[in-house]
Amino acid sequence: MSKFLPELSKQIHSEVIREVIEKNYASIIPVWAPLQLTWVNSDYRTFHDYEKYMIVMYLLKTTFETYAKNLTTLNYDEYFNQFEFEIEKINVMEISKSLNIAKETTRRKINELEKMGVIKKINKKIIIDRNTWPNIKPDDTIKRITRFLSTLSKICVTERKISEPFSNEILTKICKEYFSFVWILYYEMQFPLLLGNKKIFGDLESFHVNGVCIINQALHSKKNDNSEMSKGFYLEKYMWSDQKSETGVNAMSISDITGIPRATVIRKLNKLLKEKFLKVDNKKHYSSSGHHAQKLLEVQKVTLDNLSKFASRVYNLCLIKND
Repeated sequence: MSKFLPELSKQIHSEVIREVIEKNYASIIPVWAPLQLTWVNSDYRTFHDYEKYMIVMYLLKTTFETYAKNLTTLNYDEYFNQFEFEIEKINVMEISKSLNIAKETTRRKINELEKMGVIKKINKKIIIDRNTWPNIKPDDTIKRITRFLSTLSKICVTERKISEPFSNEILTKICKEYFSFVWILYYEMQFPLLLGNKKIFGDLESFHVNGVCIINQALHSKKNDNSEMSKGFYLEKYMWSDQKSETGVNAMSISDITGIPRATVIRKLNKLLKEKFLKVDNKKHYSSSGHHAQKLLEVQKVTLDNLSKFASRVYNLCLIKND
Protein backbone atom coordinates (compact mmCIF):
# COMPACT_ATOMS: atom_id res chain seq x y z
CA MET A 1 0.00 0.00 0.00
CA SER A 2 2.42 2.69 1.17
CA LYS A 3 5.94 3.23 -0.06
CA PHE A 4 9.06 4.27 1.74
CA LEU A 5 9.92 7.89 1.15
CA PRO A 6 13.31 8.61 -0.33
CA GLU A 7 15.73 10.63 1.73
CA LEU A 8 15.70 14.08 0.16
CA SER A 9 18.95 15.15 -1.45
CA LYS A 10 20.18 18.73 -1.37
CA GLN A 11 21.27 18.93 -4.97
CA ILE A 12 18.92 21.85 -5.67
CA HIS A 13 18.75 24.41 -2.89
CA SER A 14 15.71 26.59 -2.19
CA GLU A 15 17.96 29.66 -2.05
CA VAL A 16 18.90 29.07 -5.68
CA ILE A 17 15.23 28.84 -6.71
CA ARG A 18 14.43 31.97 -4.71
CA GLU A 19 17.17 33.90 -6.49
CA VAL A 20 15.75 32.87 -9.86
CA ILE A 21 12.20 33.89 -8.86
CA GLU A 22 13.37 37.29 -7.66
CA LYS A 23 15.40 37.95 -10.80
CA ASN A 24 12.55 36.85 -13.10
CA TYR A 25 9.73 38.25 -10.95
CA ALA A 26 7.92 40.00 -13.81
CA SER A 27 7.71 36.75 -15.81
CA ILE A 28 6.91 34.39 -12.93
CA ILE A 29 4.29 36.28 -10.89
CA PRO A 30 1.70 36.51 -13.72
CA VAL A 31 1.92 32.71 -13.99
CA TRP A 32 2.01 31.91 -10.26
CA ALA A 33 -0.67 34.33 -9.04
CA PRO A 34 -3.64 32.76 -10.95
CA LEU A 35 -2.62 29.34 -9.60
CA GLN A 36 -2.82 30.74 -6.08
CA LEU A 37 -6.23 32.26 -6.77
CA THR A 38 -7.55 28.93 -8.04
CA TRP A 39 -6.51 27.28 -4.78
CA VAL A 40 -8.13 29.99 -2.62
CA ASN A 41 -11.32 29.71 -4.71
CA SER A 42 -11.37 25.95 -4.06
CA ASP A 43 -10.66 26.59 -0.38
CA TYR A 44 -13.75 28.79 -0.05
CA ARG A 45 -16.09 26.69 -2.20
CA THR A 46 -15.46 23.46 -0.24
CA PHE A 47 -17.37 24.56 2.90
CA HIS A 48 -18.07 28.24 2.07
CA ASP A 49 -16.04 28.82 5.21
CA TYR A 50 -12.26 29.31 5.10
CA GLU A 51 -11.74 28.42 8.75
CA LYS A 52 -13.55 25.08 8.53
CA TYR A 53 -11.50 24.22 5.47
CA MET A 54 -8.26 25.17 7.23
CA ILE A 55 -9.14 23.08 10.28
CA VAL A 56 -9.89 19.98 8.18
CA MET A 57 -6.75 20.44 6.07
CA TYR A 58 -4.70 20.97 9.22
CA LEU A 59 -5.98 17.68 10.65
CA LEU A 60 -5.28 15.85 7.38
CA LYS A 61 -1.82 17.41 7.21
CA THR A 62 -0.99 16.16 10.72
CA THR A 63 -2.15 12.68 9.64
CA PHE A 64 0.10 12.82 6.57
CA GLU A 65 2.96 13.95 8.80
CA THR A 66 2.46 10.82 10.90
CA TYR A 67 2.86 8.75 7.73
CA ALA A 68 6.02 10.69 6.85
CA LYS A 69 7.52 10.13 10.30
CA ASN A 70 7.02 6.41 9.72
CA LEU A 71 8.71 6.78 6.30
CA THR A 72 5.50 5.99 4.42
CA THR A 73 3.30 7.90 2.03
CA LEU A 74 -0.05 7.50 0.28
CA ASN A 75 -0.06 7.81 -3.46
CA TYR A 76 -2.75 9.76 -5.31
CA ASP A 77 -5.12 6.83 -5.94
CA GLU A 78 -4.68 5.37 -2.44
CA TYR A 79 -5.66 8.70 -0.90
CA PHE A 80 -8.77 9.13 -3.06
CA ASN A 81 -9.87 5.53 -2.58
CA GLN A 82 -9.73 5.99 1.18
CA PHE A 83 -12.66 8.03 2.43
CA GLU A 84 -12.08 7.83 6.17
CA PHE A 85 -8.89 8.93 7.90
CA GLU A 86 -8.25 8.30 11.55
CA ILE A 87 -6.56 11.19 13.31
CA GLU A 88 -4.68 10.93 16.56
CA LYS A 89 -6.43 13.71 18.47
CA ILE A 90 -8.08 17.09 18.23
CA ASN A 91 -6.27 19.66 20.33
CA VAL A 92 -8.33 22.85 20.22
CA MET A 93 -5.56 24.99 21.71
CA GLU A 94 -2.99 23.68 19.22
CA ILE A 95 -5.30 24.24 16.23
CA SER A 96 -6.25 27.69 17.48
CA LYS A 97 -2.61 28.71 17.86
CA SER A 98 -1.42 27.15 14.60
CA LEU A 99 -4.20 28.67 12.48
CA ASN A 100 -4.58 31.95 14.38
CA ILE A 101 -8.26 31.31 15.02
CA ALA A 102 -9.75 32.31 18.37
CA LYS A 103 -10.10 29.33 20.71
CA GLU A 104 -13.88 29.62 21.05
CA THR A 105 -14.25 30.05 17.27
CA THR A 106 -12.10 26.96 16.74
CA ARG A 107 -14.24 24.97 19.15
CA ARG A 108 -17.44 26.19 17.46
CA LYS A 109 -16.15 25.36 13.96
CA ILE A 110 -15.14 21.86 15.09
CA ASN A 111 -18.61 21.34 16.59
CA GLU A 112 -20.16 22.47 13.29
CA LEU A 113 -17.91 20.05 11.38
CA GLU A 114 -19.09 17.27 13.71
CA LYS A 115 -22.74 18.16 13.02
CA MET A 116 -21.97 18.04 9.28
CA GLY A 117 -20.46 14.57 9.73
CA VAL A 118 -17.04 15.68 8.50
CA ILE A 119 -15.51 14.81 11.88
CA LYS A 120 -16.82 11.68 13.61
CA LYS A 121 -16.07 10.08 16.95
CA ILE A 122 -16.51 6.31 16.78
CA ASN A 123 -15.46 4.00 19.63
CA LYS A 124 -12.92 6.50 20.93
CA LYS A 125 -11.55 6.96 17.41
CA ILE A 126 -11.63 10.34 15.66
CA ILE A 127 -12.41 10.04 11.95
CA ILE A 128 -12.39 12.54 9.11
CA ASP A 129 -15.00 11.47 6.55
CA ARG A 130 -14.28 12.82 3.06
CA ASN A 131 -17.64 11.53 1.81
CA THR A 132 -19.22 14.58 3.47
CA TRP A 133 -17.66 17.22 1.24
CA PRO A 134 -17.15 17.51 -2.53
CA ASN A 135 -14.76 14.72 -3.45
CA ILE A 136 -13.15 16.37 -6.42
CA LYS A 137 -9.73 15.06 -7.31
CA PRO A 138 -7.33 18.00 -7.64
CA ASP A 139 -6.28 17.05 -11.18
CA ASP A 140 -6.46 20.67 -12.29
CA THR A 141 -4.44 21.81 -9.29
CA ILE A 142 -1.76 19.21 -9.99
CA LYS A 143 -1.72 20.16 -13.67
CA ARG A 144 -1.29 23.82 -12.80
CA ILE A 145 1.39 23.12 -10.19
CA THR A 146 3.40 20.83 -12.43
CA ARG A 147 3.06 23.18 -15.40
CA PHE A 148 4.33 26.03 -13.24
CA LEU A 149 7.19 23.96 -11.79
CA SER A 150 8.19 22.85 -15.27
CA THR A 151 8.19 26.45 -16.52
CA LEU A 152 10.19 27.55 -13.49
CA SER A 153 12.73 24.78 -14.07
CA LYS A 154 13.23 26.00 -17.66
CA ILE A 155 13.97 29.48 -16.35
CA CYS A 156 16.44 27.92 -13.89
CA VAL A 157 18.19 26.25 -16.83
CA THR A 158 18.33 29.57 -18.69
CA GLU A 159 19.87 31.12 -15.57
CA ARG A 160 22.35 28.20 -15.46
CA LYS A 161 21.23 27.14 -12.00
CA ILE A 162 20.29 23.59 -13.00
CA SER A 163 21.43 21.48 -15.94
CA GLU A 164 18.11 20.16 -17.28
CA PRO A 165 14.45 21.17 -16.95
CA PHE A 166 11.80 18.91 -15.42
CA SER A 167 8.97 17.85 -17.70
CA ASN A 168 5.28 18.03 -16.82
CA GLU A 169 5.16 14.23 -17.08
CA ILE A 170 7.88 13.48 -14.50
CA LEU A 171 6.58 16.18 -12.13
CA THR A 172 3.02 14.82 -12.36
CA LYS A 173 4.28 11.30 -11.75
CA ILE A 174 6.20 12.36 -8.64
CA CYS A 175 3.35 14.47 -7.25
CA LYS A 176 0.95 11.54 -7.60
CA GLU A 177 3.33 8.81 -6.44
CA TYR A 178 4.25 10.72 -3.26
CA PHE A 179 0.92 12.51 -2.98
CA SER A 180 0.52 12.72 0.81
CA PHE A 181 4.13 13.86 1.24
CA VAL A 182 3.94 16.48 -1.53
CA TRP A 183 0.65 17.73 -0.09
CA ILE A 184 2.33 18.28 3.30
CA LEU A 185 4.82 20.51 1.51
CA TYR A 186 2.01 22.21 -0.41
CA TYR A 187 0.04 23.08 2.72
CA GLU A 188 3.20 24.25 4.47
CA MET A 189 3.40 26.75 1.63
CA GLN A 190 -0.28 27.74 1.63
CA PHE A 191 -1.14 28.12 5.32
CA PRO A 192 1.28 31.04 5.91
CA LEU A 193 -0.25 32.79 2.88
CA LEU A 194 -3.71 32.68 4.44
CA LEU A 195 -2.53 33.51 7.96
CA GLY A 196 -0.34 36.41 6.84
CA ASN A 197 -3.08 37.99 4.78
CA LYS A 198 -5.70 37.44 7.46
CA LYS A 199 -3.52 39.51 9.77
CA ILE A 200 -3.39 42.34 7.21
CA PHE A 201 -7.02 42.36 6.08
CA GLY A 202 -8.72 41.21 9.29
CA ASP A 203 -10.69 38.50 7.50
CA LEU A 204 -10.11 36.12 4.59
CA GLU A 205 -13.08 37.27 2.50
CA SER A 206 -11.47 40.72 2.21
CA PHE A 207 -8.14 39.14 1.29
CA HIS A 208 -9.86 36.97 -1.33
CA VAL A 209 -11.74 39.89 -2.91
CA ASN A 210 -8.64 42.08 -2.91
CA GLY A 211 -6.63 39.20 -4.39
CA VAL A 212 -8.97 38.91 -7.38
CA CYS A 213 -8.45 42.61 -8.15
CA ILE A 214 -4.66 42.33 -7.94
CA ILE A 215 -4.47 39.09 -9.92
CA ASN A 216 -6.72 40.59 -12.59
CA GLN A 217 -4.04 43.26 -12.98
CA ALA A 218 -1.31 40.59 -13.09
CA LEU A 219 -3.21 38.74 -15.83
CA HIS A 220 -3.46 41.98 -17.77
CA SER A 221 0.33 42.22 -17.60
CA LYS A 222 0.65 38.76 -19.25
CA LYS A 223 -0.40 40.36 -22.53
CA ASN A 224 3.03 41.97 -22.65
CA ASP A 225 6.61 40.70 -22.69
CA ASN A 226 7.89 41.41 -19.17
CA SER A 227 11.03 39.27 -19.35
CA GLU A 228 13.40 42.24 -19.23
CA MET A 229 11.37 44.20 -16.69
CA SER A 230 12.72 44.69 -13.18
CA LYS A 231 10.57 43.78 -10.18
CA GLY A 232 10.23 47.41 -9.11
CA PHE A 233 9.20 48.61 -12.56
CA TYR A 234 6.72 45.73 -12.96
CA LEU A 235 5.04 46.54 -9.64
CA GLU A 236 4.88 50.22 -10.47
CA LYS A 237 3.52 49.64 -13.97
CA TYR A 238 0.91 46.95 -13.26
CA MET A 239 0.14 46.95 -9.55
CA TRP A 240 0.48 50.28 -7.82
CA SER A 241 0.17 53.00 -10.45
CA ASP A 242 -3.02 54.51 -11.87
CA GLN A 243 -4.70 51.82 -13.93
CA LYS A 244 -6.89 52.14 -16.98
CA SER A 245 -10.49 51.07 -16.45
CA GLU A 246 -10.07 47.85 -18.46
CA THR A 247 -7.72 46.46 -15.81
CA GLY A 248 -10.39 46.69 -13.10
CA VAL A 249 -13.00 44.08 -12.23
CA ASN A 250 -16.61 44.50 -11.09
CA ALA A 251 -18.45 43.03 -8.10
CA MET A 252 -20.44 40.49 -10.12
CA SER A 253 -17.30 39.09 -11.72
CA ILE A 254 -15.58 38.84 -8.33
CA SER A 255 -18.58 36.92 -6.98
CA ASP A 256 -18.57 34.56 -9.98
CA ILE A 257 -14.82 33.92 -9.67
CA THR A 258 -14.71 33.35 -5.91
CA GLY A 259 -18.12 31.85 -5.14
CA ILE A 260 -18.61 34.50 -2.44
CA PRO A 261 -22.20 35.87 -2.47
CA ARG A 262 -22.48 39.19 -4.30
CA ALA A 263 -23.85 41.02 -1.24
CA THR A 264 -20.80 39.90 0.77
CA VAL A 265 -18.48 40.92 -2.08
CA ILE A 266 -20.01 44.43 -2.19
CA ARG A 267 -19.68 44.76 1.59
CA LYS A 268 -16.02 43.72 1.44
CA LEU A 269 -15.32 46.03 -1.51
CA ASN A 270 -16.69 48.97 0.47
CA LYS A 271 -14.47 47.97 3.40
CA LEU A 272 -11.42 47.73 1.12
CA LEU A 273 -12.20 51.13 -0.40
CA LYS A 274 -12.53 52.69 3.04
CA GLU A 275 -9.23 51.17 4.13
CA LYS A 276 -7.61 52.29 0.83
CA PHE A 277 -6.62 48.83 -0.38
CA LEU A 278 -8.64 49.38 -3.56
CA LYS A 279 -9.87 52.19 -5.77
CA VAL A 280 -12.88 52.28 -8.08
CA ASP A 281 -13.56 54.07 -11.36
CA ASN A 282 -16.83 55.50 -12.68
CA LYS A 283 -17.69 52.12 -14.26
CA LYS A 284 -17.52 50.41 -10.85
CA HIS A 285 -14.33 48.57 -11.81
CA TYR A 286 -12.07 47.89 -8.82
CA SER A 287 -8.27 47.76 -8.84
CA SER A 288 -5.38 48.03 -6.39
CA SER A 289 -4.77 51.49 -4.97
CA GLY A 290 -1.08 50.96 -4.22
CA HIS A 291 -1.58 51.74 -0.54
CA HIS A 292 -0.38 49.08 1.92
CA ALA A 293 1.99 47.83 -0.79
CA GLN A 294 4.81 47.20 1.68
CA LYS A 295 2.61 45.05 3.94
CA LEU A 296 1.42 42.97 1.00
CA LEU A 297 4.94 42.52 -0.35
CA GLU A 298 6.14 41.30 3.06
CA VAL A 299 3.54 38.50 3.02
CA GLN A 300 4.38 37.78 -0.61
CA LYS A 301 8.07 37.46 0.31
CA VAL A 302 7.21 34.72 2.82
CA THR A 303 5.00 33.03 0.20
CA LEU A 304 7.77 33.09 -2.41
CA ASP A 305 10.28 31.80 0.15
CA ASN A 306 7.94 28.88 0.82
CA LEU A 307 7.31 28.39 -2.91
CA SER A 308 11.08 28.11 -3.41
CA LYS A 309 11.30 25.46 -0.68
CA PHE A 310 8.37 23.57 -2.20
CA ALA A 311 9.86 23.66 -5.71
CA SER A 312 13.33 22.59 -4.58
CA ARG A 313 12.01 19.60 -2.62
CA VAL A 314 9.81 18.40 -5.49
CA TYR A 315 12.74 18.82 -7.91
CA ASN A 316 14.95 16.81 -5.55
CA LEU A 317 12.35 14.05 -5.40
CA CYS A 318 12.47 13.93 -9.20
CA LEU A 319 16.27 13.70 -9.17
CA ILE A 320 16.29 10.90 -6.60
CA LYS A 321 13.58 8.99 -8.46
CA ASN A 322 15.57 9.20 -11.70
CA ASP A 323 18.82 7.98 -10.09
